[in-house]
Amino acid sequence: MKRVNSGLTWIRQKHVTQFLQTLAATPTVTHEAVDALPPSRTREFVRGLLIEHGALPQRDLYRTRYEEWSRDALDRLTDPVNRDVIRRYIRWQHQRRMNQMDEIPQGTFLRSKQTVTVAIDFLNWLTDHGIELGELEQQHLDAWQAAGPSTRLVADRFLGWAIKTRLVRPDLKIQRHRRGTSPRMSAVDQEQAVNRVVHTDELTARDRAAAILVLVFGQQIEDVVGLTWDDVDVTEDLVAVRVGAIEIVLPDPLDRPWREMAATPGNDLTAAHPNSSWVFRGYSPGRHIDPGHLRTRLRGVFSTRAARLGTLHELTRLAPVAIIAEALGYSPATIERHTVDSAAAYARYVAAVRGT
Repeated sequence: MKRVNSGLTWIRQKHVTQFLQTLAATPTVTHEAVDALPPSRTREFVRGLLIEHGALPQRDLYRTRYEEWSRDALDRLTDPVNRDVIRRYIRWQHQRRMNQMDEIPQGTFLRSKQTVTVAIDFLNWLTDHGIELGELEQQHLDAWQAAGPSTRLVADRFLGWAIKTRLVRPDLKIQRHRRGTSPRMSAVDQEQAVNRVVHTDELTARDRAAAILVLVFGQQIEDVVGLTWDDVDVTEDLVAVRVGAIEIVLPDPLDRPWREMAATPGNDLTAAHPNSSWVFRGYSPGRHIDPGHLRTRLRGVFSTRAARLGTLHELTRLAPVAIIAEALGYSPATIERHTVDSAAAYARYVAAVRGT
């Protein structure tokens, strides 16, 4: 740690001191013992420190969070029968799939939360209207869907499970999300965003480096934050970033924030990151920055999703599917969808011009 006083200042905070005193009185420090203490950011930060320095074994963060969240989510159901339905849905649909993973990605964690939340909202709506799940009709689904936000489309995941487990009729359907309806950044807006990222000091070097991968190369934030310095090659002549099985070479001036980060990685020589190889080090010990936190940091300049979709849309006009897929680390099927959408948009543009 470069400044020892920073660590002492943190420890001397009243809530931190109280937590450490309580933890010190625990006969054996285990994950279960830490879980038994009141939940707080301090608890999880100290847990991370203990893991990073070998005092506690590694534990899947999102698996544990989902287990805790799901227990509380069940309390939101107003009907005990439906509570049992959601309990089984969580266990056999979500947790079973998570148990097959070595580590739970944040995206899986968030999607599972959203799916269960929407299912709970739907079942509570049925209860409020005096309808049992086994009595569900298509008009009930349509009425519920029409009266709420677009996120209710996610209920198709729960409905599919309910049909498979024979809780509802097999002919029920819910409107699915149509591809190509998400907003994407225009070429003009992309160019302006790139200029702001590359030629101003509006963002930190770390945020600029991440923004370049999203804006110019269409990378997803979840993949960006997972980069380590083993994936980055910085020499006097070039900067290359490995995404999947390929390397992206960053020309000047796109390489500048990466060179700056390589010289001063940030959060190094601290108790939280004593030997970290993460490029985008987070505030939690031993972990990279949270993808949602990075999205929020970049939101002042652009929407990461809209920018990524805009980049892929423009690139599909310039090169064949196979080349783009290999160069950016995407599957050919994903790039093919953007190619079809790009061609359709161009066709509409030509028709509009001819009609004027």
